[in-house]
Amino acid sequence: MKIKILHTSDKNFARSFTKIKQRGGVFEKAITTSVKRIIADVRARGDVALYEYARRFGDLTAEQETLSITPQELAAAAAQVTKQELSALHLAARRIKKYHQHQKEKGYTIEENGALLGQRLLPLARVGIYAPGGLASYPSTILMAAIPALVAGVPDIVLCSPQRGATINPLLAAAAKICRINKFFRIGGAQAIAALAYGTATVPRVDKIVGPGNAYVASAKMQVYGDVDIDMVAGPSEVLIIADASASPAYIAADMLAQAEHDERASALLITTSEALAIATAEHIAIQSRALGKKNIIEKSLTSFGALIVACSLEEAIAIANDFAPEHLALMVRGAPRLLNKIKNAGSVFLGEHTPEALGDYIAGVNHILPTAGAARFASPLGVYDFTKRMSFLSFSPSAFARLATATATFANAEGLSAHARSLAVRQEEGKKKKGK
Repeated sequence: MKIKILHTSDKNFARSFTKIKQRGGVFEKAITTSVKRIIADVRARGDVALYEYARRFGDLTAEQETLSITPQELAAAAAQVTKQELSALHLAARRIKKYHQHQKEKGYTIEENGALLGQRLLPLARVGIYAPGGLASYPSTILMAAIPALVAGVPDIVLCSPQRGATINPLLAAAAKICRINKFFRIGGAQAIAALAYGTATVPRVDKIVGPGNAYVASAKMQVYGDVDIDMVAGPSEVLIIADASASPAYIAADMLAQAEHDERASALLITTSEALAIATAEHIAIQSRALGKKNIIEKSLTSFGALIVACSLEEAIAIANDFAPEHLALMVRGAPRLLNKIKNAGSVFLGEHTPEALGDYIAGVNHILPTAGAARFASPLGVYDFTKRMSFLSFSPSAFARLATATATFANAEGLSAHARSLAVRQEEGKKKKGK
């Protein structure tokens, strides 16, 4: 298996690196058009369209009569997980809950001479989770999406996941039970996003949709945004590892291979100041990949969007990382925690060689639903704050109103909004009358 070794000093480095950065790109026109048609169809025909798509894509067999998974079906499927798997799910759930409880915010009030200003924090009423369930199933995603919502106080959580006919994925069922989800629909793709966004007779409309999916799901989320909130439009997954000569090439190779097995368009990058480490890592990648199951996906990912980059200095490596704004950033360098304050753009940062990305994906407690494709420049990991809304409120006494009325009217008139100014003036005039009495 070949993986590129690039040098930042090469004249073509910027061009090669940009190709990797832009691999997520804009959705193909065919995907956008197809998704637009599906959304319109579900909006127009509701359940009729949903059932047609479900049978076409194998989510529902000819014998099955409903898209809803009953509590009995859910319990029966969840009972199939092993004790070891169930223990891991519960451990992850406890740690995710503990971490996210620290994200809870409170409202506040400000009182000043008869004026009261404040903010209330309210949980969203209903949230929809999309969990992949076709070629790959991720019970960890259900935990990562649902637990912050539960901590925020969301009372109603709806889950959609393609289940390929009569078979219900036991791990997804177990995760749903742990998160007290009782509305589970065997629907996938853009049609699931449309159903959650607009509602049908079977699927209730939600306030927000969270969770990853393929290009059709991502495009659908983008197209329904505004009618419903979404967490983010996630692109292919990525990891960027910064390492110095002290790092283990075996660890680096293992972490890059773990990232590459996600998707043919996933990106795994190493930036190091050591040419010897880059060469050794390439050798370990070739050796370790022979024993892995998803060799074709891994090879396409690493060949197209992987690279071992030799930088002139650690400072240059950090600058490149901040420019790339990776979903996952691993620092395998001496004194890694001391470099954290130099990292400005990353979804999640993994400090030290004994903190692999896999810990964050499952058990550590941090959220693994993260911004991709450079969105870490402005976006954050999914959290409790994503499931609350803020409502401001204010109350002014007559005297507090009087102190600000003239300045407010000046503002309104300056913007050419005379009716705004008049709404203040009538109160000022009424106040003068009352004083005159």
